[in-house]
Amino acid sequence: MARITLHSLEELKQWVGKEVATSDWLQVDQDRIDRFADATGDRQWIHVDPARAKAESPFGATIAHGYLTLSLVPHMMMETMDLQGGSMSINYGVNRVRFAAPVRCGDRIRTRFTLAALEDIQGGVQLTWHALVEIEGQHKPACVAEMIARRYN
Repeated sequence: MARITLHSLEELKQWVGKEVATSDWLQVDQDRIDRFADATGDRQWIHVDPARAKAESPFGATIAHGYLTLSLVPHMMMETMDLQGGSMSINYGVNRVRFAAPVRCGDRIRTRFTLAALEDIQGGVQLTWHALVEIEGQHKPACVAEMIARRYN
């Protein structure tokens, strides 16, 4: 996908209620899953034991942690959008998150970003993003989230 450049916060206001961008596909491999497991201490076998997961899991392979999938959304956003205007952005929170389908080791995911709301706050704006994480070749999404970010002047 082409990277979109938004030249100002004022320009961003035109996108409220619209899909702004779709990220490129990102493969979720065992190395990424293992590193996330190490970082979080969540080393449940469904994530880190490929042989056991193949034999015993209903998914037939290891799966990414749901929070790994969610944590990749900001990365995909930064790779997809260049938001100019303002000095910094922060993650402010998440209103809703659902992990609708497992991301199996080797799957490719991408995120569709829709700007659900934009409101002025002291020193900047608060952005509410609807993030839909798709799995290549599957109908059901991996994750649906309503994420809040703040962009400061």
